Amino acid sequence: MADLSLTQLGVDARPAASPDEAVLETVPFQRRPGAPAIVRFTCPEFTSLCPVTGQPDFAHLVIDYAPDERLVESKSLKLFLTSFRNHGAFHEDCTVEVGRRIVEATHPLWLRIGGYWYPRGGIPIDVFWQTGAPPEGAFLPDQGVPTYRGRG
Repeated sequence: MADLSLTQLGVDARPAASPDEAVLETVPFQRRPGAPAIVRFTCPEFTSLCPVTGQPDFAHLVIDYAPDERLVESKSLKLFLTSFRNHGAFHEDCTVEVGRRIVEATHPLWLRIGGYWYPRGGIPIDVFWQTGAPPEGAFLPDQGVPTYRGRG
């Protein structure tokens, strides 16, 4: 295997203290001719903190992206997502920040993220962000998260 210069995979790596300190690592991807591949990451137990009360907030994140030349290395993604556990930010900011950081690291052809947040004060908040129109010919499955009915 070629030297990928990964610092987290295969070693005892801990989540960063904050998303700003977290490192998203990537690996090379060789895109083939034809319709682009769509890669999906699902994080059904994402947590962050309410910036006002300090209470935990919970979300089900679904990230779909069409890689170009770089893939997100999944352990670094898990550590990045975990770094939000002690981070105070509103649902909208957390969801969009995750998407933007992946875009910054990988420069994909396209990315969308759905943040399906569990109720705060009785109101679930769903946040959606994408980089633009999906690539032509890409298979885009439904994100599979029902509208709120206990998110079960």
